[in-house]
Amino acid sequence: MDAPEHAGRSGSPAQDTQLERNMESRHLTMISLGGVIGTGLFLSSGYTIHQAGPLGAILAYLIGSVLVYCVMLSLGELSVAMPYAGSFHLYARRFIGPGTAFTIAILYWLNWAVALASEFTAAGLLMQRWFPHSPAWVWSALFILVVFTLNILSVRLYGESEFWFASIKVFAIVAFIVIGLLAIFGIIPIKGYSHAPLFSNYYRSGWFPNGVLPVFSTLLTVVFAFSGTEVVGVAAGETKDPDTAIPKAVHTTVLRLTIFFIGSIAVMAALIPWKQSGVDTSPFVLVFQSIGMPFAGDVMNFVVLTAVLSAANSGLYVCSRMVWSLAKERMIPQVLAKTNFHGVPVFAVLVSLAGGLLALLSSVVAASTVYLALVAISGLATLAVWMSVAVCHILFRRELKRSGKTVDSLAYHAPGYPAVPIIAIVMCLFALVLVVADPSQRSTLLYMIPFVALCYGVYYLRARLTRGSDRHDEENIPDVV
Repeated sequence: MDAPEHAGRSGSPAQDTQLERNMESRHLTMISLGGVIGTGLFLSSGYTIHQAGPLGAILAYLIGSVLVYCVMLSLGELSVAMPYAGSFHLYARRFIGPGTAFTIAILYWLNWAVALASEFTAAGLLMQRWFPHSPAWVWSALFILVVFTLNILSVRLYGESEFWFASIKVFAIVAFIVIGLLAIFGIIPIKGYSHAPLFSNYYRSGWFPNGVLPVFSTLLTVVFAFSGTEVVGVAAGETKDPDTAIPKAVHTTVLRLTIFFIGSIAVMAALIPWKQSGVDTSPFVLVFQSIGMPFAGDVMNFVVLTAVLSAANSGLYVCSRMVWSLAKERMIPQVLAKTNFHGVPVFAVLVSLAGGLLALLSSVVAASTVYLALVAISGLATLAVWMSVAVCHILFRRELKRSGKTVDSLAYHAPGYPAVPIIAIVMCLFALVLVVADPSQRSTLLYMIPFVALCYGVYYLRARLTRGSDRHDEENIPDVV
């Protein structure tokens, strides 16, 4: 393992970033929700119920929520102590080592770049429901321009747009849960039932109709479904009053995610027999159509479109801040750290958009080779980030103790330490075991392991070639203890 960087650092994490602190707590919360609530919930959640059964799906999401909460608590403490844009790799560099930091940043950037490609493709295809004779690429190009504009003008505009994108999704989910509960208890009629459905679908075929094992295979899908919550850490460096805003965003985000995901799954499972759930149609559309909601398909198409644009908006933001942070630390050309008069890293945004477009191109011309490898490599990036956050939390506390300071000196400290980061690490390792055990996921490691080795190799080769020329960049990592 590479050695952590210490010695001789001073300054505040917020110093000399050139980024503006214009985001508020409401922006942070919605940005985090926006990165998570997407097509996975609106389109694929029924498949989860179909695989694990009603109770199994809820159990899998509950376990996933515990993992997310532990990671977010650790991230909250680190982000308040060191509110730095692109925080993950800065924490890894500070407490683990620069090679690990570089690798994590590249993996996370690639993860969102590949996501950008899929989101822009999905947006074009969704528009064809209303304009069936129009080419999907025209709509994709239009949405690329919109998302680019939102990211390039100001961080305030980005935060505000993401707030409203995410608000539409949240409103749709709340409406779905409320209408679903009314149907479950027979207050409004639903097709296929002459009486209140209640919760008979939960036990009609047994509590675990496919056995207990699918619950664990589904858990891997659930873990990846919750990826995106960590965007709070990336945005920390551009947040007003991070001491207050970050802890609030951490707690409200996890609470809302748990309610939205588990609430939606619970309603779907009660109203749609698990064998029919989400095989061909979005479970949201199935429920709305069953209660006679007019234009259910069009309404959900609009909601899913906003979900896709929201995810693309968050994706470009995260990508650009990772590039900016790497450039700021002189791991890549420093020109990419330059910002405009609004404090937006323009070149980092351009490079990130180019990465998304290249991934989009590879999905068209080399889907079975290059794009497949990109998807496989990026698939485990979230687990790598989450584990690094938990490890950095433990190392941060150790260094705090060595410095003679107490936890009370922190503006925010995670409750339940050391159980919180330990649980997060154990659960991430368990998810990796599931990857190895699942034949359909196992091939991911064939791409992931050599790519990680390549990242370490590139970093240390560059470090050897530039040794002595930029030694002062070690001072850029702020000392918080």
